[in-house]
Amino acid sequence: MRFKAEIDIMPLKSLLDPQGKAVSASMKNVELSEITNVRIGKHITLEIDAENADLASQKVETACQKMLCNQIMESYTFELSKV
Repeated sequence: MRFKAEIDIMPLKSLLDPQGKAVSASMKNVELSEITNVRIGKHITLEIDAENADLASQKVETACQKMLCNQIMESYTFELSKV
């Protein structure tokens, strides 16, 4: 079976997000001062061949933990669907 994973990686809430801070500060320049606390992360999609959803989920977890996410500074979530 083929599955698609939609992965969101975000900076930990306890850490400063310089990119998000810069965007938040710039919002008033485009007349959007009511928008604050912007956080910027990554969105990754991938496809995986696996016998079932549990195995596919395990593979995505491993990919996130070993390669895609720096768990010292980031957290991740993902959704899995059949392709």
